[in-house]
Amino acid sequence: MADGDADQAVPAQTVEEPLDLIRLSLDERIYVKMRNDRELKGRLHAYDQHLNMVLGDVEETVTTVEIDEETYEEIYKDNSQTVQSDQYVVDAKH
Repeated sequence: MADGDADQAVPAQTVEEPLDLIRLSLDERIYVKMRNDRELKGRLHAYDQHLNMVLGDVEETVTTVEIDEETYEEIYKDNSQTVQSDQYVVDAKH
């Protein structure tokens, strides 16, 4: 074994660009905050440079805000549902 072989190590996974962080999250459960008070939690299977994503095992939560007519307080209600699909495509434009 040569002396130079001991110095060769597996390079650490580093984050140099924003998409590197997404790459490191492949096959992990992620949280996606979307427009219109929608949230997704699921396993990241794939993505592209536009941040379109393919998720599996997705749970979608929609938060609605109602105003109490007597007190004028905001009442937040979460409606969660598990998406019945093998894969769920998240379009970056929405």
